[in-house]
Amino acid sequence: MRVLDGFPALWCNDACMPPATEDLLAGVRRLCLALPEVAEGLTHGGETWFVRRRSFAKFVNPEKHGLDERHVALWAAAPPGARQELVADDPRRFFVPRFGGYDWVGMRLDLQPDGPDWQEVTEILTDAYRQVAPKFLVARLD
Repeated sequence: MRVLDGFPALWCNDACMPPATEDLLAGVRRLCLALPEVAEGLTHGGETWFVRRRSFAKFVNPEKHGLDERHVALWAAAPPGARQELVADDPRRFFVPRFGGYDWVGMRLDLQPDGPDWQEVTEILTDAYRQVAPKFLVARLD
């Protein structure tokens, strides 16, 4: 796993994390780290993924995160207009996160007992990566 220099210890006390949340984190981590030159670090109590020191996705676990968030979620950079479209189409699943940046979108990962649609999560993460990665790295996806 690639870890950014200067970030606090990557592993925090996840001993209390429910197995379902561990599985969701593992799935998001696997998808993020499959993208070119991605590193992981902890920011504000949650796992965050970066490309060239710019964040594009964050895993939010309500057990660890010091926010009012009540659901296991993914926050990700989104193309212009995508957040509004996703939230309007399915406000139960998609939401405007409290932090992240202009046009970031939140996606609840804990709605379905068998987990999220991982193809859709892949699309959200790939779009997020495309928003912040340098063009030459984005070209490696095509």
